[in-house]
Amino acid sequence: MTKLTVSALQLELGGKIDENIAAVSELVREAAGKGAKVVLPPELFEGPYFCRVEDEEHFATAKRTAEHPSVKAMQKLADELDIFIPTSFFEADGPHHYNSLAMIGPDGKVAGVYRKSHIPDGPGYEEKFYFRPGNTGFKVWGGPDGTTLGVGICWDQWYPETARAMMLMGADLLFYPTAIGSEPHDPDLDTSRLWRRAMIGHAVSNVVPVVAANRIGDECGQKFYGHSFICDERGDILAEFGAKETGVLVAELDLQAAKKHRAAFGFFRDRRPELYKRLVEDI
Repeated sequence: MTKLTVSALQLELGGKIDENIAAVSELVREAAGKGAKVVLPPELFEGPYFCRVEDEEHFATAKRTAEHPSVKAMQKLADELDIFIPTSFFEADGPHHYNSLAMIGPDGKVAGVYRKSHIPDGPGYEEKFYFRPGNTGFKVWGGPDGTTLGVGICWDQWYPETARAMMLMGADLLFYPTAIGSEPHDPDLDTSRLWRRAMIGHAVSNVVPVVAANRIGDECGQKFYGHSFICDERGDILAEFGAKETGVLVAELDLQAAKKHRAAFGFFRDRRPELYKRLVEDI
C-alpha cells in the first residue's frame, strides 16, 4: 500500500465508562467518515485516569479482554466501519492486572493483546500499584492492505528501544495511546514539549510516521495536556491539537515514500548490533 489515512482522537475522559465509550465512539465514527482506516483513542479511555492515587477499589474495574466493555464496544465499531482500532484497556488475567491494548481489526476480532512494557511510578502516575510489567514483549500487527502497525502505550513512548524494536519487527508506522498531563510534585514542570519531542525523535531516527493520542481536561486537579499529533517520517507535523481541543486528527501518510526514505538514510543498514550489548545489561 502506498498511502494510508490514520486518525488520533483527543477528548476529556472524566465521566462514567458508558459516557466515555459513547464519546469515543462518536469520534471514531467521525474519523472513519473522514477516511481513516486506523483510529487511535487515548490510553485507558474507559474512565478517569485512576492511577493518580493508590486505591484498591479500582481493581474491580479490570476485566478480561473478551469481557471488557471498551474492547467489546470497539469491536462492534471496527466491524461496522471496516477499520482498525488499537484499544487501550485495564486487563484482568486471573490474579494479575495489566495496562493492555487489544488490536481490533475490521472483522471486529481481536488480533492480539499487547501489555505495556514500561510501567511508571511517581506522583500522579502510580501505575506500579495497579499493573504488572507486560509479559508479551513488543508486538506488531498486520494492518490495512499489507501494512504493519506497531503500538506502544504511554510510558513506552519515551523509550527509543520500544520504537526501534517495533521497527526491527517490520512496523510501517507507530501508534502511542497516552494519558499524560501535569506533574503534581512540580507545578512548574510542563512535559508537553518533551513528550512530543521524544516521539518526533523516534520518527526521525527510524524514518517512520508516528501517531499519538492524549486526553485533555482537569481530573481532580490533574490537568491532562492533550497536544495529540500525527507526524510523518521526517518528524514534520501533519496534524495537531493544542491543550483543549476535542476532536479527531486525520492525516494521509505516504508509506511507500517513508520506506524509500528509510532505506536511503541507512540507519538500519549501518546498525552495529555487536556493539550494543551494553544496552541489554543491567546497570
